[in-house]
Amino acid sequence: MPIATGTKAPDFTLKTTAADGLKDVTLSENFGKKQTLLLFFPLAFTGVCTTELCSVSSGLGDYTGLNVSVYGISVDSPFSQAAWAKQNNIGVTLLSDLNKKVAAAYGVIFPGLAGIGDTSARAAFVIGTDGVVKYAEQTATPKDLPNFAAIKAAIAT
Repeated sequence: MPIATGTKAPDFTLKTTAADGLKDVTLSENFGKKQTLLLFFPLAFTGVCTTELCSVSSGLGDYTGLNVSVYGISVDSPFSQAAWAKQNNIGVTLLSDLNKKVAAAYGVIFPGLAGIGDTSARAAFVIGTDGVVKYAEQTATPKDLPNFAAIKAAIAT
């Protein structure tokens, strides 16, 4: 069950790839400056995850225009994420939660996906500039996409 709206978002520092190598991204660096949209997804190189992140990437300006940082988080390595992003023109900053600690902190571990092991569930969180969760959603199945209309409404409030 995902953490509830109105609670302080668990802070984290995760790795992403950058032109000059790996880089740390810390959630709380956005506090006081901008809202954050966290999109947890099960695995890179899978159909629904590719559809979701490509769709968000094509509309990324809608979020950045509202002063929102968008992060995709999965249990893949940052190197796998980088290859997937390059292959599919994904512009969302992808963060590696290889040890699953952030997915666990947000209450979105999906146990035994397709018999291959635990991943993050498909989930979305909008975190306000104050670091408090404004919107929380975990989809019923990994095949379902988050409610992006509700996400955008939460960002607008």
